[in-house]
Amino acid sequence: MLLNPAIMALLLVSIVVCSMLMLASGFAIQVLRHWDIESGSERQLGLERRTYLISTLLIWAFSFELMSLLLFIYNAESMSGQFVGAMCATGVLNVNGWGWPTLFLKIAVFFSGAVWLALNYLDNQGYDYPVVKYKYRLLLAILPLVVAEFILQLLYFTNMDPDVITSCCGTLFSSQAEGVAAEVSGLPPRNMMLVFILIGVIVIVSGLRVALRVRGNWFFALLGGAAFVVALMSIVSFVSLYIYEHPHHHCPFCILKSGHDYVGYILYVPLFIAAALAMSVGALSSWRDKPSLTLTVNRVIPRLSWIAVIFFALFYLAAGWSIWASNLTMAEVW
Repeated sequence: MLLNPAIMALLLVSIVVCSMLMLASGFAIQVLRHWDIESGSERQLGLERRTYLISTLLIWAFSFELMSLLLFIYNAESMSGQFVGAMCATGVLNVNGWGWPTLFLKIAVFFSGAVWLALNYLDNQGYDYPVVKYKYRLLLAILPLVVAEFILQLLYFTNMDPDVITSCCGTLFSSQAEGVAAEVSGLPPRNMMLVFILIGVIVIVSGLRVALRVRGNWFFALLGGAAFVVALMSIVSFVSLYIYEHPHHHCPFCILKSGHDYVGYILYVPLFIAAALAMSVGALSSWRDKPSLTLTVNRVIPRLSWIAVIFFALFYLAAGWSIWASNLTMAEVW
């Protein structure tokens, strides 16, 4: 399995990202110990020069993580034909006990990296680098996640056994099964649809309020995270049913297949971007009271909010279109 080009690429990306973050973490420790913006010492000047190089490395590292998340899901989907019982990425992730933890860690690193990049941009706009220590503390917190992701991903790929009979999505995402996936699959479609619509309206209105008046930043950030979770639950609970035109097919991965026009990517990509931007708005709003950042924060937050609202709207429009264009009619929903 390790000779699979996609797997080799994923492992290579993880090694490179881990190396970059370890290098950056060594620099972060120096910053936390010796940074003094009031000092004109040679050491301070060296730290200021090197921070731009480290920031560039980390921009590339977190960009690679985004591509790694997309490639990981695509690879799991493409490998479904190599395992008995696997019909989509669900079966491939179930090949051993490391698949799902790896996916969840990749998602956590993606959102953490997005927030770090937003803080890094903000820090570079201040003449006194007011966020520098905070962003490097955050980097040291992200490093264990990246290392754990690499270890779990390596364990996942090295323990793949093509002779193992894995479980398909129909087994995992079924109201008759056990576990979180089964619980979400068994949620009443009507109730979930109402919650889905309600939080969609609230998060978009909240985002517009931030974009127009720069108010309610943290509320929008929290709503963005909540909307992300509700959206994933809704895809499993009822959106996928309309896409498949089948009242019992709840899989969130089969919608990535060509047979369904890759509609899953149209749903997931805007959702992930919107949620990441909303969380970034919350992270940036904490620095509005810094004199060197007030103007930048008041300029950047509305832009991020507008973009987040647009991507949230694209997600909800795609989900709404999938339901409206479907030939499936579920009387119990209404």
